[in-house]
Amino acid sequence: MKLALFDLDHTLLNIDSDHAWGEFLIHKQLVDEAQHRARNDQFYQDYQAGTLDAVAYNEFVFEFLSRHDMDYLKTIHAEFMQQVILPAMRPKGMEAISRHQQAGHQIVIITATNSFVTRPIADAFGVIDLIASQPEICDNRYTGRLQGEPCFQAGKLHHLKQWLAERGADIEESWGYSDSFNDRFLLEFVDHPVAVNPDARLHAHALAHAWPVEDWSIALTA
Repeated sequence: MKLALFDLDHTLLNIDSDHAWGEFLIHKQLVDEAQHRARNDQFYQDYQAGTLDAVAYNEFVFEFLSRHDMDYLKTIHAEFMQQVILPAMRPKGMEAISRHQQAGHQIVIITATNSFVTRPIADAFGVIDLIASQPEICDNRYTGRLQGEPCFQAGKLHHLKQWLAERGADIEESWGYSDSFNDRFLLEFVDHPVAVNPDARLHAHALAHAWPVEDWSIALTA
């Protein structure tokens, strides 16, 4: 298998979809603005610093999911896709996916953001295989708990190895694209790591290891 791994937030997207989901709920007046923004922003700062408690963050996000049925959540997410996600999809990211697809490579989006938020986004990029943090479901409702290990930092590598084992697949050659130093474990694992609009720590790490650094950003409209 020749494998191309893509981070999602600030790599294929111009934004962080997890944080944007929280802001979308605030905008729709579906959560308490002051309380939700304070917690959402603090978790995002922790993520950027590499100190995020990924279990606590996911369960914070899942609180809203646990209070609503699947049909309602699907409707709300469709609005989120149209209003927030589609304008933030990076053309250069789509081009990179297309190049790998045309070369016959297996494409996987691998993200710390949960699968409720990211499955429709992966679909919009035309990517079938998604590795993400998983919210627990019981009787067709979200329980508010995280299922298994969060797909964050070294957890991404854990989930990738599990995904490969389930398929009995061996990697012949691999590529990895990410913006975040949190993904250094994944980028060090692949044959061809690429730093995409990297944060300061990943940029320094990429330069020290002679990794390519690419700019996929798009201009944000007012």
